[in-house]
Amino acid sequence: MTDAPAPQNKKDSEENKLIAAIGYLGILCLIPLLLKPKSQFCKFHGKQGLILCIGWVINFLIGLIPFIGWVLGLIGMVALVILSIIGILKSLNGEYWEMPYLGEYAKQLKI
Repeated sequence: MTDAPAPQNKKDSEENKLIAAIGYLGILCLIPLLLKPKSQFCKFHGKQGLILCIGWVINFLIGLIPFIGWVLGLIGMVALVILSIIGILKSLNGEYWEMPYLGEYAKQLKI
């Protein structure tokens, strides 16, 4: 778990905390990306929320596999819920927090 660099614009993170936090709630990840496209803070958290949303879809598909998929799906669900909660709390605190493992994929998104 690594923290991203400190925000370049403290005002950006203060004004957009709530919108960025919404980005960790499934398909609502599109709200910060579409509503505040010029905000680096919203873009950062929105992209991570998008990766989590994709993770939820993949986890659902894995969960359709009998027995082993159910176990893996349960473990994945717990991990995704924990990442979502941490992301919400960090964004509400105005922090740039990079998710472990999945944060690397979010960085590669060209949005």
